[in-house]
Amino acid sequence: MKTIGVFFGSRSPEHDVSIVTAQLIISGLKQLGYKTIPVYIDKKGRWLISESLGSMRFFTDPNITSNLSKVKNFYLELQQETGKPNFKEKSLLAKNISIDLAFPAFHGQNGEDGTFQGMMELLNIPYVGCDTASSAVSMDKVLTKLLYKAAKIPTTEFVTVTSFDWMNDRKEVFKMTDALKFPLIVKPARLGSSIGISKAASRKELEYAIEVALHYDPKVIVEEAVTDLMDVTCCVIGNDDPKPSLLQESVFQSEFFSYEDKYLKDGGAQTGKAEKSIIIPARLDKKTTTEIQNAAVRVFKIVGCTGIARVDFLYDKKAKKWYANEINTLPGTLYHHLWKKSGIEFSELLEKLIGYAEEKYRSKKNITYTFESSILSKTSSNKLSLKGL
Repeated sequence: MKTIGVFFGSRSPEHDVSIVTAQLIISGLKQLGYKTIPVYIDKKGRWLISESLGSMRFFTDPNITSNLSKVKNFYLELQQETGKPNFKEKSLLAKNISIDLAFPAFHGQNGEDGTFQGMMELLNIPYVGCDTASSAVSMDKVLTKLLYKAAKIPTTEFVTVTSFDWMNDRKEVFKMTDALKFPLIVKPARLGSSIGISKAASRKELEYAIEVALHYDPKVIVEEAVTDLMDVTCCVIGNDDPKPSLLQESVFQSEFFSYEDKYLKDGGAQTGKAEKSIIIPARLDKKTTTEIQNAAVRVFKIVGCTGIARVDFLYDKKAKKWYANEINTLPGTLYHHLWKKSGIEFSELLEKLIGYAEEKYRSKKNITYTFESSILSKTSSNKLSLKGL
């Protein structure tokens, strides 16, 4: 049986959300009989490995700070040829731990944004989910919407504001935003879980909202809000032939789908526990449902996603028009509740994701990564002469 490392935590405002997702994955993998290694990256960037980290009780213990100080530190050995990541304990009697496959459970920066995926690619290690490029693009709401625009996929109008712009020429920033219609939604460009998001109905509120968002990211997206809104989600799984889930409608009382709505109120809509806030399938006609499902699959393919992703849509109930919103390359708790309603139990979902990871890894073996060149033997020629060498 394979040894699977579940990676979670890291230096991100979504650190705690990552812990919740990881514990669900670890529990599910253990029930399937996999040997599971919890690999926790704490808020300081330390890599900690211990069986105790595979329990939610560890992270809800009031003495967590003291308990973490007792967990052994490891480092990832980069110079290895085994095809497996090798972790070495930081001690004189160093203990080695190897895994066969990586299952990332990160949310946000330093994990979901392509950084971890790039490291796995460099070390030639199979891993679950989207690759480096698709993770990086999906993490950036501005790049995502630019792709939508290029592919003629409906999305709300928006502008980008950077901290440099804001500090040096606010008049020009407001000139750009004047092209948009209030109310506006302001978000950090590379953060999820509705952290740092505000709704602005006036220039004064917009100024405050930009200040808040820039606290979390030096790049901010300002976009037109959909006023008569239905929040709709479609998950997609697969590699070359991805399939959509049913559509989920998320009901919330605030002006937008907040962090509290997603994770705290009645157990959280994103975890599937806040049943009063979740309607599956969404209350949409068959034609609109099919359009959104097809658009989700198209987005998945255009961005280059593999394994799993969640595509969020904004539906204007009055105009009966939908807009593609964000892509999440690692849906919180894998959106297992939506897949269950779509006919895929959690155990089957985990097996599918592992299978897609292995399929992606095998396909890379058919690619040539070397090229025989005569360039070094020609360095003495006039054109390629390197002075001083």
